[in-house]
Amino acid sequence: MIEAENLCKHYAGIKAVDGVSFSIPRGVCFGLLGPNGAGKTTTVEMLEGIKTPTSGQIRYKGEPLGKRFRNEAGIMFQHTALQEYIRVDEVLKMFQQFYTKTRPIDELVEICALEEFLSRDTRKLSGGQKQRLLLAIALINDPEVVFLDEPTTGLDPQSRRNLWHQVRRIKAENKTLVLTTHYMEEAFELCDEIIIMDHGTIIAQGNPKTLLANHFDKSVITLPLSALPKDFQADEFSTLHPQDGQMEILSKDVDTTIHHLAAQKISLQQLQVRSPTLEDLFLELTGHHLRT
Repeated sequence: MIEAENLCKHYAGIKAVDGVSFSIPRGVCFGLLGPNGAGKTTTVEMLEGIKTPTSGQIRYKGEPLGKRFRNEAGIMFQHTALQEYIRVDEVLKMFQQFYTKTRPIDELVEICALEEFLSRDTRKLSGGQKQRLLLAIALINDPEVVFLDEPTTGLDPQSRRNLWHQVRRIKAENKTLVLTTHYMEEAFELCDEIIIMDHGTIIAQGNPKTLLANHFDKSVITLPLSALPKDFQADEFSTLHPQDGQMEILSKDVDTTIHHLAAQKISLQQLQVRSPTLEDLFLELTGHHLRT
């Protein structure tokens, strides 16, 4: 559906994107992840045709980005200023006039659950309601490919899960989705394939579950630091990561590790065992230090 070949975007003294290549098949949800400044936003803006690459090529259905792409793409931006003093149904009708091929508004209202506030002024929409409206706008031209830029930022858990449901429904129509997000759980739940970028390059690519299986063969055991004695011996354990008052132990053999902890008279009352997550992988690859 979309191919990026040796894509670069350079500014004065900065290589924001430095030679990335990937392809996005039809009918998948493709995620772009990375810390702040990694180059993912610049990459997706080039894919959307908003920014021009310094070098490299982007092809949509085998052709350079052009009129066909603009007619067949829908974009849900992270920040969009809606016209004020206008109702939700009027917004949909206005955007419908911009395209020759459109999807029936009744379908969009049902897909994006807009029924209850169609006659409401856009200024009075909640965060979740506004995002559902923006998703409907991105679908107004019945696009083949839909770009979702941080679609659930700032939403409460219920609104976030509701939007996930809508994204899955759109994908079930064999549409191609390109998602950028900082929520690792969201990427894991929605994406068939992800790329993780850092310093303008791709550092990992693949199916989220496959990437986790390839990078981790251990379980994560968590204990409060307060439960560990000062003379705690960590030599028996594979890896230890202090995190926000918690000690995370990466263990290949949970039973053996727990026996070692018990032998050192450590309280196991608040012990937790979990499988590694996409967030663990993200931090493993990009580091724990803060990005600005």
